[in-house]
Amino acid sequence: MPGQRKRKRSRERAHRRAEDVPGRWEPLFSTQEHSELKEYVRRLHAEGKVTDPTHLRIDMFCGRLVHPTTYRVSIYVPVPEGSA
Repeated sequence: MPGQRKRKRSRERAHRRAEDVPGRWEPLFSTQEHSELKEYVRRLHAEGKVTDPTHLRIDMFCGRLVHPTTYRVSIYVPVPEGSA
């Protein structure tokens, strides 16, 4: 199936990140326009808010006739040491 390897790699990367540092994925932005998604991610990198690419996750919720395709950008927020 096309794209299966890419999805598997991204799941493995997220799993490795979760094992290294405890934290959570916090949604930042959601849109139905691919160009808006690309511009937002470019802006995050330009402003220095994302320095490690493994801390950024882009989800694509595939749509059909009733629900359009939606893109969501999330950032990994580690839990500070000592808090539970």
